[in-house]
Amino acid sequence: MAQDTAQPAAPSTPARALLPLILPAVAVGVGASLLFLGVSSAAEALQDVLWRNLPDALGVGRYSVLWTVVMLTATGVAVGLVVWKVPGHAGPDPATTGLDAPVLPPVVLPGLVLATALMLAGGPSLGPENPIIAVNVGLAFWLGRRLVPRAPGVLWPALAEAATIGALFGTPVAAALVISEALAGKQLKGPLWDSVFAPLAAAATGALTTTLVAHPSFDLHLPSFGRPGWGDLLASLVIASAAALLGMAAVRAFPYVHGAFARLGHPMLVLPAGGLVLGLLGALGGHLTLFKGLEEVGEIAADPDGWSAGEFATMTVVKLAALLVAASCGFRGGRIFPAVFVGAAFGLCAHALVPGVHPSVGVAAGVLGMLLAVTRQGWISLFTAAVLVASPSIIALLCFASLPAWLLVTGRPQMQLRDDGTPVR
Repeated sequence: MAQDTAQPAAPSTPARALLPLILPAVAVGVGASLLFLGVSSAAEALQDVLWRNLPDALGVGRYSVLWTVVMLTATGVAVGLVVWKVPGHAGPDPATTGLDAPVLPPVVLPGLVLATALMLAGGPSLGPENPIIAVNVGLAFWLGRRLVPRAPGVLWPALAEAATIGALFGTPVAAALVISEALAGKQLKGPLWDSVFAPLAAAATGALTTTLVAHPSFDLHLPSFGRPGWGDLLASLVIASAAALLGMAAVRAFPYVHGAFARLGHPMLVLPAGGLVLGLLGALGGHLTLFKGLEEVGEIAADPDGWSAGEFATMTVVKLAALLVAASCGFRGGRIFPAVFVGAAFGLCAHALVPGVHPSVGVAAGVLGMLLAVTRQGWISLFTAAVLVASPSIIALLCFASLPAWLLVTGRPQMQLRDDGTPVR
C-alpha cells in the first residue's frame, strides 16, 4: 500500500493570538495616514506659493520656461542643502531603496520628511510613496518598541508598510496584494490569512482614515468601456508589451544616469544639476510633465482627444526622462505615480494613432506595462491599472496583457541599485 507523503497542514493561529494585534494595527494605520496627509497638505500649500503666488507677484508666467528652470534648479539646491546639512542626510541614496523600506534611525526621519515635502512642492517627477513608507516604518518601529516592548520587532515595519500603502491608494486591497506577493516566497508557519491579518487591519485603517479626511479617487472618468472584443484584447496585449519595453529602456539607462550624477560627488552639485536638467525637461514637455503626475494624469484623461499623437508622445518621453533623472540624482521620492502618468500618456498616444483603440484600454494597458517595468510589482501594477478605469470587464484584458509584458521584464535589471551601483535583478 502506498504511503501518504503529504505534509500535515500548518495549524491555524488561535483567535486569542490575533486579537491583541488589532489595536496596534489600528494605531499604526491612523498614524501612517495622518502623516502622509500632513506631508501632502504641506507640500500642496508650498506648491501653491511657489508656482502661483510667487510668480504672480513677480509678474512672471507660472509655467514659463524661465520660471520652470529656476524653480526646479532652486528645488535641487534646497533638497541638496537638506541632504548635506540636516542630521541623517535624509536617509540612504533613494536609488538603492524600494517599497520595502529599511528601518531608519529616528534622527534621519525629520530630514527625510523635509526633503520629500520640498521635492513634492518643487516639481520633480517623483511621488511620495517610498520616503513616506520609510518614515512611517521608522516611527512605528521606534514607538512600538518603546510602548509595546513585548511585541515582536518585525511586527511594526509590516504594519507601517501596509498602512501607508493603504493610505496612499485609499484602499486596503493594494496593501493586501503586496503583502501576499511578499509572502509568496516565504515558508509560512500557518494559513496566509493569519499572516496578513494584522497588516490588513492596518491597511484598512490607513485607507479609511485617508478616505474620511481627504476623499481620494483614482477613477479617471474615461469614456465608458462596455463588453471587450477581440480588437480590445489585441490592443491591450500590444500596448502593455510596448509600454513595458519603453519602461525597460529607462531601467537599462538607470545605472548609467545615476553613475553620471554620482561622479559630481557632493549633494550641492548633484541635486542642483539634476534640478536644472529637470527644469529643461519641464520647459520642453510643459507643465503637465511636472510634479508626481496624479493630478496631471487626470487632466489628460479628461480629454483623450484634446492632444495629438505627437503631443502625447512628447509628454510620454519627457515624463519618463524626468522620472529617470529625478530618481538618479538623489531627490527623495517614489516612482509609481509618475510611471502612471507615463503609461497613461503612452496609452492615449496609441488611441490618437489608432482611433479604434478605446481610451480606457489604452490607458489601462499602458499603465500596466509601464508599472511592470518600473516597479516589478505584479499585483500593484494590475491593481493600479484596473482602478483607473471603472469597468470590471477591463480586469480580464489586463490579466491577459500582463503575461507577455511580464515575460519581457522578469529576470532583467530593476530600477533599483545596490550600494555598489549595480542594478538589482
